[in-house]
Amino acid sequence: MDDVQARTPGVLRRIIAFPLTLLIIEFLAIGIGASLISAVLLDAVPRDGPVHFLGALLTAILTILIYLGCRRWIEWRANDELPAATLLRELPLGLLIGAALFTLATGIVAVLGGLRVERVNGIGAIWAMLALAVTSGVIEEILFRGILLRHLEAMLGTWAALLITSVLFGAAHLSNDGASLFAAFAIAMEAGILLGAAYLWTRRLWVPIGIHAAWNFTQGWVFSVPVSGSNTTDGLLITVREGPEWLTGGAFGLEASVVALVVATGAGLFLLARVVKHGGIRPPMWKAGKINP
Repeated sequence: MDDVQARTPGVLRRIIAFPLTLLIIEFLAIGIGASLISAVLLDAVPRDGPVHFLGALLTAILTILIYLGCRRWIEWRANDELPAATLLRELPLGLLIGAALFTLATGIVAVLGGLRVERVNGIGAIWAMLALAVTSGVIEEILFRGILLRHLEAMLGTWAALLITSVLFGAAHLSNDGASLFAAFAIAMEAGILLGAAYLWTRRLWVPIGIHAAWNFTQGWVFSVPVSGSNTTDGLLITVREGPEWLTGGAFGLEASVVALVVATGAGLFLLARVVKHGGIRPPMWKAGKINP
């Protein structure tokens, strides 16, 4: 009897272990923690040197440690989302997918007359773009896929969680330069579905982190196209976008192009089909009869 009582979670622990509670606690911990770390390590150093990139790398590492701390000490769960054992296999895969998808989208836009290379610029703002790629890839994927998608899925099921996080991810970009309702819709579709599906495919964060980081880096540094939320366009290839906004994405960048929307969303739906095929779709908690792990 005493042994059973010892294994029975207390009321406070059950409240904390509920997905909505965990979502709020972890989202605040990562959001506040990453902001404070960035203020100390990034805001005080020049953006055009390797020190800025090293600060971004350290920011990403510390953010991961905060997240793993939440998993261990608040959720009482092992590290099954960012395991070192799959790092060297899944992160490069994500980087390859992200770089290939944006290069494909850019190539199609160029063939259709919406983009041309004006000149080769050298390394340009490589350190600033590396820093942006690392921080956005790690912090945003932990927040939106590691926390929001995972905990919403535990409550509402996979489809509702994917829909909500995609909409929220698109809405989060509405305050960026050149943003419009269509740009937010495009981000919700191409990034929300693709990155969400990449997480659901592996149930780990390395692939979506790699896709996110490589997409941003290829966009901003290789092709000098504005990355949503950044004005940095001093990259390897100085490109000129010209033509209708549906093709070029306008002031927001190629992410608001119909071409990028089709390419990235298509890749996301392909991954999502694999998730469905392998039984990776989870029902809401009231149908499952329990909270999904």
